Amino acid sequence: MAKTSNRDGKAPTQRMLRVGEQFRRILSEVLQRGEVHDDDLARMSITVGEVRMSPDLRIATAFVLPLGGQGKDEALEALRRNRHEIRHLVVKGGSMKFAPELRFQIDGTFDQMDATRALLAEDHVRRDLED
Repeated sequence: MAKTSNRDGKAPTQRMLRVGEQFRRILSEVLQRGEVHDDDLARMSITVGEVRMSPDLRIATAFVLPLGGQGKDEALEALRRNRHEIRHLVVKGGSMKFAPELRFQIDGTFDQMDATRALLAEDHVRRDLED
């Protein structure tokens, strides 16, 4: 689920995409297995949609969403509070030489898809598409 550009406006490199996907997969497994010692996180089911790496691979930004989209702020707070432990667990579970700084953001992809669906369902848009 890679985006087409990074902050500099350049496309992400293959290495950035590969490391980001590896980080996403391991982070998802860590959260799914409940390896983080936090009761708040243990009660939540969190989806990791994407991890974007900075060009120097020193920063990993994980785009997350709690299951059902409920409790976004609580999930984000719990993840940020435990980011050092999560970072350690992810690096331990992978083959990375160093541990990138871990940041969390709410994944807005599903909201964007809903907005697009709603727009395409409007009568005047449907008429234009049918013509």
